[in-house]
Amino acid sequence: MSDSLAHALPTAGTGRSARGAAQVLDWLLALAAVAVAAAIARAIWFTPPEALQGEAQKIFYIHVPSAVVGLYLACPLVAVGGAMYLWLRDERLDRLAESSAEIALVFLSIVLVTGPLWGKPIWGTWWTWDARLTSTLFLWFILLGYTVLRGAIEDRQQRARYSSVLGILAALLVPFIHLSVRLFRTMHPQPIVLAPEKPKLSPEMGLTLSLTFLAFALLFVALLRGRLKYAALRDRVESREAGGE
Repeated sequence: MSDSLAHALPTAGTGRSARGAAQVLDWLLALAAVAVAAAIARAIWFTPPEALQGEAQKIFYIHVPSAVVGLYLACPLVAVGGAMYLWLRDERLDRLAESSAEIALVFLSIVLVTGPLWGKPIWGTWWTWDARLTSTLFLWFILLGYTVLRGAIEDRQQRARYSSVLGILAALLVPFIHLSVRLFRTMHPQPIVLAPEKPKLSPEMGLTLSLTFLAFALLFVALLRGRLKYAALRDRVESREAGGE
């Protein structure tokens, strides 16, 4: 199937509209990459260090936006896409859930890498098994299992049903992860941006964080569009091969 998919890539989507869509996608990915690079450059070189944590705190500008995109954008789309697929049986919804899950896995991987890098100079340890860190790692394993499950089941409808249920269960962890720092004693900082009270950031730090949020959200949209396009093409190739048999 991979050979057929590779053969179909150059010719999939004929006409001016297909070429225009590909061009928009390329520009969107390029714009997202530039936006992320610019936001990180601002955080490193043009944003003052935090008074107590020093330069190590600047990992915050990668860690927090990655967590927000992974937990509050990608994971809910996995659940919504899966739940809507179970109701409507529309394969486009299954592709949305599948694509969102893979992107959530990427962003949560960034969270789990940058967290210890930030925690070591501040806490004196790379890892602590507190509620938020452990539950985030557990969610990462569930999403990894989600991708493995999709690769292990050949029947498309059965694969979509099983993964929809698992995706919904994974997303149910998100509220627990968000509230874990308030429900349990933890070394993890209390919410700073999504806190009930006023955000505890200086205006300059707040602006940098807002820009990184926008850049990472744009990257999420670009990756999601690209992954959806790939999934649609893959399914067309699979249907063509099944019809040929």
